[in-house]
Amino acid sequence: MAFPTVRHRRLRGSAGLRDLVRETTLRVSDLIAPIFVIEGEGVQAEISSMPGVYHWSLDLLDQELQAITEQGIQSILVFGVPSYKDAIGTSAFEDEGIVQRAIRQIKSKYPNLVVIADTCLCQFTDHGHCGVVHQHENGAVIDNDESLALLTRTAISQARAGADIIAPSNMMDGFVSAIRAGLDEAGFTNIPIMSYAVKYASAYYGPFREAAHSSPQFGDRKTYQMDPANAREALREAQSDVEEGADFLIVKPGLAYLDIVRMLSDRYPLPIVVYNVSAEYSMVKAAALQGWIDERAIVLETLIGMKRSGADIIITYHAKDAARWLREQ
Repeated sequence: MAFPTVRHRRLRGSAGLRDLVRETTLRVSDLIAPIFVIEGEGVQAEISSMPGVYHWSLDLLDQELQAITEQGIQSILVFGVPSYKDAIGTSAFEDEGIVQRAIRQIKSKYPNLVVIADTCLCQFTDHGHCGVVHQHENGAVIDNDESLALLTRTAISQARAGADIIAPSNMMDGFVSAIRAGLDEAGFTNIPIMSYAVKYASAYYGPFREAAHSSPQFGDRKTYQMDPANAREALREAQSDVEEGADFLIVKPGLAYLDIVRMLSDRYPLPIVVYNVSAEYSMVKAAALQGWIDERAIVLETLIGMKRSGADIIITYHAKDAARWLREQ
């Protein structure tokens, strides 16, 4: 049957009707808030390319945690900026590293907060790459298998500090398998892995690299992060991580890759996570500061679009604002 018998507007006539038939919901508990911890004291430094996002020293970190938990956010993703860097990222896997100290502090004060540890080497290496670099005649090469050993050490140290979830973002082949085996052998069989299963070599990471002090000092990351043109490859990456024991699958970035989110959601019964990344955040903030857009409306529409595409969980720098807006609704 068709018009006039069928009138789709019948279900849009009031707020109550629209709520009754709404297909997709966005909840505060769907959101993960990233935080950046840094060495030093008295540091609350706004990241210039990410208005409203700060570096926090541990003595002031409780201010941010209070702001996060007061909005009902239950999960955070911890990134660390160390005081020193070397060729293998030693401070990534030290028990007194900035991330490990932050995790212990957070769990001591907020034991019910789900603490997710980003597991990578890029912000801890002096060359800014996500693994061990060897120089060869034809240039620098990221040593995949040697990097796995250091990433596993990092994950174990983070779990020992009290992390609830390990989130490896390095895109080395076999990283889930290596970290799963390492965690299990160390007695952390109960710690899930939130794998950055599909991570593209994206231009959308620019502001984050300022925040994490993790820009590569030479070359790029295209030999280990994915080509933005590829979709079938995303399925291969995800399938490998599923077979290796991943408990969550992340797609990063978000907006330009919602087709990938849908593909993974349709194929895998694991929770699908989308990362609403730094440049996606910064573009909205820049336009809002100019008065060109309604920030609240744009953010909530973007996040509901990510949920509609199949994401179960969203990592977003908008988390505090979005949570407040949802609570106000």
